Amino acid sequence: MVAHKSYLGQFNGRTFRDRRKKSTPALSRFTLWGRRRTFRRKIDQQKGGYVDQYNELIFFFLISAVALNILDVFTTIVVLDLGGAEINPIVRSALEVYGDKFWVWKFFIVSACVVFFCLHCKFRRAKLYIVTVNIIYFFGVFLNVLQIILQMNS
Repeated sequence: MVAHKSYLGQFNGRTFRDRRKKSTPALSRFTLWGRRRTFRRKIDQQKGGYVDQYNELIFFFLISAVALNILDVFTTIVVLDLGGAEINPIVRSALEVYGDKFWVWKFFIVSACVVFFCLHCKFRRAKLYIVTVNIIYFFGVFLNVLQIILQMNS
């Protein structure tokens, strides 16, 4: 019976906090070494939250957004070198103000957005936004390539 008392006595000084009452933070020690891929409970799936490992399809769309951004930059530079004009008024004014340094800023801004979408991919609208960004970039690159072909043929 004495062993039983000492066994129970070791828990008296501890305070038990329920770790499940608050969600996992976006950046924590589990970001690189965690195991959570999805949420088990339906209410957690509906609410959204942060995971430790990401779906391969989401990873593909995030990487393709960065790749399409780089293609957009290169094709836009070619269009401008061939005498074309930038259609987007925001990008056009940024190019006038910052010159060629703008492309570096654009890369870092888009990359920061991709990291943000990666961290929030389990929230309700994040997947829609990720796919929408890819579609917009795809059409932007397509229009640039079309403009390059038309300028080279004329």
